[in-house]
Amino acid sequence: MRVALAGAGAFGAKHADAISRIDDVELVAVVSRELSGATAFAEEYGIERASTSLGDVLGDANTDAVILATPTQMHARQAIEVLEAGKHVQVEIPLCDRIDDGRAVVAVQRETGLVAMCGHTRRFNPSHQWIHERIGASEFTIQHLDVQTFFFRRTNTNARGEPRSWTDNLLWHHAAHTVDLFLYQTGSRVVEAHAIEGPIHPELGIAMDMSIQLKAENGALCSLALSFNNEGPLGTFFRYIGDTGTYIARYDDLVDGYDDPIDLSGVAMSSNGIELQDREFFDAIREGRQPNSSVSDVLPAYEILHDLEVELRGAEA
Repeated sequence: MRVALAGAGAFGAKHADAISRIDDVELVAVVSRELSGATAFAEEYGIERASTSLGDVLGDANTDAVILATPTQMHARQAIEVLEAGKHVQVEIPLCDRIDDGRAVVAVQRETGLVAMCGHTRRFNPSHQWIHERIGASEFTIQHLDVQTFFFRRTNTNARGEPRSWTDNLLWHHAAHTVDLFLYQTGSRVVEAHAIEGPIHPELGIAMDMSIQLKAENGALCSLALSFNNEGPLGTFFRYIGDTGTYIARYDDLVDGYDDPIDLSGVAMSSNGIELQDREFFDAIREGRQPNSSVSDVLPAYEILHDLEVELRGAEA
C-alpha cells in the first residue's frame, strides 16, 4: 500500500515512525507548507517525494491513501479533497472546528464509499482498550470519568515545542478526545453537557482554561478540566471510577487506584496507540470496511462540541 503524508510536524513524525513498523505499507510522499521542511522530513524517513502541494500528490494514480497531519483549520476541506480524488483518508483529530464541515466530510465519505477515519487515538491506546474490553464483558461500568488535559501553550508551539503557524483549540481539539472516548466507553448518548471557560488570551484569541461536564443517558458522568497554562507534567490523564474498581490511564499505560501497574501485554500487538490507529486504517482499506473511529463514528462527539460552543459563545456559534 502506497501512502502520502500531509504535514511534516510533530504528529507527521509520529505517523512516519508508526508506518515504519508496519509491513507492506510504504510512505511515498510528504507534503508540507515549506519545501525545505518537506525535503528534510523526506530525507530523514527515506521518502521518495517531497512537495508543497497536496493536489500534486493526489494526482498520482499509484497513491492509495493519505494521512492528514495538517493544521486543524484545514482538516475537513482537505479530507473532502482527498476523498473526491478517489483516495482513502485518515485525518488527524479534530475532524473539524465547525460542525457543518464535519457533516460535509461524512456526506462525501458516504457518497464515495471510501475509507475515511479520524485519529481519535484514545480508542486505540492499550490502556483504554483494556477498559473497553472489561466494559464489553460486563466486568466494569463507568460511574465517573475524571480527566485532566494539561499543557503549557502560551505561544503557538507544537508537541515538540517548535513554533507553528496556527493556533490550537481546547474545545475542538483536546476536548474532542475525551468527549468521543466517553461516548465510546459508555456506549450511551450524552443527555446533558455544559462548559465554562476562562479569559480569552489577548494574542492567541482563545480560552486558555476550560471545564466541561457531561452526563450520559445511563447515568455516567464525565468531568474534564483543560488548560494551556499548566506548568508541570503535560498531557492527558484519565481516572476511570467504576463499580468494580478505579483505573488511571496515562496514554499507553494503566494503573489501578493505588498506582499499581496493570499488565497490558496481551491487549494488542503494539503498545503504541498511533501505530495501532494506523494499522486499523490500513486493515480497513484492505478489508473493504469502515474503521473503528470512522468519520461517521466520531461525528456525534463533534455535535456535542458544537452544542458546547453555542453555550459558550451564544447563537452566533
